[in-house]
Amino acid sequence: MTSEREWQQREWQRVDEYLVSALVPEDEVLAGALERARAAGLPPIDVSPTEGRLLNLLARTRGARRILEVGTLGGYSTIWLGRALAPGGSLVSLELSEAHAVVARENLAAAGLSGVCEVVVGPAVESLAGLSGPFDFVFIDADKASNPVYFAEAVRLSEPGTVIVVDNVVRGGRVVDDEGADPAGIREMNRLIAAEPRVEATAVQTVGSKGWDGFAYVLVTG
Repeated sequence: MTSEREWQQREWQRVDEYLVSALVPEDEVLAGALERARAAGLPPIDVSPTEGRLLNLLARTRGARRILEVGTLGGYSTIWLGRALAPGGSLVSLELSEAHAVVARENLAAAGLSGVCEVVVGPAVESLAGLSGPFDFVFIDADKASNPVYFAEAVRLSEPGTVIVVDNVVRGGRVVDDEGADPAGIREMNRLIAAEPRVEATAVQTVGSKGWDGFAYVLVTG
């Protein structure tokens, strides 16, 4: 017998598939990036096609010339963001795993983005400390326990008008009262966002092929 949650997930998946077919054109480069990631054994936790498209549109709306990504995985979201760069722009993506970075660089090369997208390997907390801003757009999608540090560094590397997007801030509802490291990191980040006078923010719940989750949208205003 199908549980209510299984039924919900099936319906979310079905609607996601429809939205992708209706609004996101087929793309051999992006499909190839996912295929290479799966063949290399990378976990299937890339953003969905609709989420990738949203990131691309948000970065283009900002007119981003410098983009920072925290969490590369196989480079799927990196391609979406790299394609959004304004002429002469550049992107820096931070990845903990050298094995993941190898796949990401291969995917970026196939997308023709090697010249504008750099993958830096190492703990993101350490890599962030060595960067200089400002960046126009920041996408945070790495370990959630470290989100407070990632957010603080993103603000340091920003200027008025910078957009910061943080993925996976709902975690199937666990953000509300789960005491695990991931939900606790998200809640602490939210506390920092609320206390930071230089930003305004909101968060949106999402459902789809990735289940029940959401993202935070932060605008640096000062």
